[in-house]
Amino acid sequence: MIVRRAETAGFCMGVSLALQKLETELAKKEGPIATLGPIIHNPQVLDHYAHLGVRCLTAPHEAHSDERVIIRAHGIPQRLQRDLEQTAKTVLDATCPKVKRAQMGIARKLREGCTLLLFGEKDHPEVRGLMSYAGEDAFVFGEFDELKQYPFQPGKRYCVAAQTTQDRNVFAEIVDWLRMRLGEDLPVLETICDATRERQEEAIALAREVDAMVVVGGYNSGNTRRLADVARAQGCPTVHVETPEELNPAQLQGAQVVGLTAGASTPKAIIDAMQKKLEAL
Repeated sequence: MIVRRAETAGFCMGVSLALQKLETELAKKEGPIATLGPIIHNPQVLDHYAHLGVRCLTAPHEAHSDERVIIRAHGIPQRLQRDLEQTAKTVLDATCPKVKRAQMGIARKLREGCTLLLFGEKDHPEVRGLMSYAGEDAFVFGEFDELKQYPFQPGKRYCVAAQTTQDRNVFAEIVDWLRMRLGEDLPVLETICDATRERQEEAIALAREVDAMVVVGGYNSGNTRRLADVARAQGCPTVHVETPEELNPAQLQGAQVVGLTAGASTPKAIIDAMQKKLEAL
């Protein structure tokens, strides 16, 4: 089987920086370390650090007074950060710089009197963090149809933003629709990161040229799921698995050329192993 591997597959800048921060703290050997929530969305990476003694907390009150706690790459709500600072020995922020920029941009628009319309997954940790900067009137929607049913209020000022890993093409359609409804002067926060755009564009291009696509990465990783979505949208049979062991060769029956890509939190070792498995079919 011929495998065409996406050049952009694997860790993005935000994931790499977060893991570098964690590795730096581990190397100091200055006592226990924890993260508030999974530092990235990849079970294999989380298992690796768990074996090194890194605890994964679900809430600030679980932190010990002697622990250094690292804020996950997706960021956390402001209230949780304040609570964490009251319980942990030290709080280290590993929020992705692109997510942090989105948080600050949303906070600025709130101060200017805008009501936020956020395109994102309501229950995603990044979105929960973003919404904490947006005020009580903010509205988050995961589907275009949800937005179309939103009760806009005359005279109210709105702005629109997106979760950093959302589909850029869908967001562009949303912006066009909102500007027709609310006016061309609608403030738009360009919060979708370049890494997301590049990965999605390459997945689309690959899907149009191969017999099938394989997307590797955590099932709870939003950017990985969207890579599979944009590939399927091209009419290309697409398989999303977390590890090479999960791939059933029957899922690729009849395919001679297969495209391979991976989410922004998928380690290179897993992508390499998947490529070897595909080439051996």
